[in-house]
Amino acid sequence: MPLAQLITADALQARLDQPDLLILDCRFALDDPGYGRRSYAAGHIAGAQFADLERDLSGPIHKGVSGRHPLPEPAQLLARLRAWGLNDNSTVAVYDDGPGTFAARAWWLLAWLGKREGVYLLDGGLRAWREAGFDLTPALSNPAPGNFAGQADARLLVDASQLQQRLADPQLTLLDARALPRFRGEVEPLDPVAGHIPGARCAPCTDNLDSSGRFLPAPQLRQRFAAQLGERPASELVAYCGSGVTACHNLFALCLAGYPLAPLYAGSWSEWITNPARPVATGD
Repeated sequence: MPLAQLITADALQARLDQPDLLILDCRFALDDPGYGRRSYAAGHIAGAQFADLERDLSGPIHKGVSGRHPLPEPAQLLARLRAWGLNDNSTVAVYDDGPGTFAARAWWLLAWLGKREGVYLLDGGLRAWREAGFDLTPALSNPAPGNFAGQADARLLVDASQLQQRLADPQLTLLDARALPRFRGEVEPLDPVAGHIPGARCAPCTDNLDSSGRFLPAPQLRQRFAAQLGERPASELVAYCGSGVTACHNLFALCLAGYPLAPLYAGSWSEWITNPARPVATGD
């Protein structure tokens, strides 16, 4: 079974009564952290649990050391997932407003903990759900606690020191999921230093989607990432972004394209720049 799987609004609606289905509403806005919770309270897909990027899908920020969205402690994330009803054999559907960036973070965290089968990302998110004519509900559900027995997989992570040691490796492909102006250092709306990690290649996560906000077909994604890899092996690819969130979108798209799940530099740019000894590049 492929690690990255999409589900359409029609297919998800048909499964809403399926036993052991867990739906995670991952809506969030970087410029309005309360947006997702308010939106969830106003209406969500029936049975969905709200997974807040900052409270649930990230750990506490350590000023001057960590990035903006550190990974949660595995034990705390496992406890939250079980409280939402996650079992070892659960089917999981994750969604956000549409682009999939926050939903992909939830997908990656599940994969990190070992939940790699039966996890689907709603293609087009709530935009597609509404376009299909399906309703939302403010009603809350109280699932029975789950028994998911996950364990964090260190192979899916690269830390800053490991990455810095690899920067001179000609086999490394370091993909930056941020938009080109941020990559070049022309603008920086979120972090105190602009630019990118030297040697990185700009691969905006928005380019994984078509004009309707749905993921491109696998052959097109394969072509997109093959151009980034060139002659370098896919096994040496590392993904990063501003804070370890949108890089998960690239990792999901890579898996859709048939590549193996590559490591994530979870601290990403916002962690990289906390140490002035780490090199910074601007321009292309």
